[in-house]
Amino acid sequence: MKVLMIYAREFAYEPTVKTLPDFPDVTEGRAYREVQVVCVQVEAEDQENLKSKETKLVKLIKWAAKKNDTKRILLHSFAHLSESKAPPSISKSVFDAVETRLRQSGYETDQTPFGYFLDLRLDAPGKSSARIFKSL
Repeated sequence: MKVLMIYAREFAYEPTVKTLPDFPDVTEGRAYREVQVVCVQVEAEDQENLKSKETKLVKLIKWAAKKNDTKRILLHSFAHLSESKAPPSISKSVFDAVETRLRQSGYETDQTPFGYFLDLRLDAPGKSSARIFKSL
């Protein structure tokens, strides 16, 4: 699993191209303030120990959110962080499980539309904790 986290003062998206027909249609974008954006690529080899990877991801997100003093989390599928890709249904199940666990811990959590290319708008501060990359 590859994870790129960017703390954003402002983050917004607009759906542009749907790439996975089996996922819901989305026509409207959203905007967020003071949010920890978590870009994740679930890799094929992650399927062997998904629960462990989910737990590591949740802990990493909580750590980053604390460093950036936010309780807002936005999960974003970023299928270009690695050449290895888990099937979309597996990746989406990880996103849903992580979102549920974060909400149960008191975080405001959302996901960008799964299976879409998005126009993005990002305003991120220039501090070391605003950009974090990890391989889990």
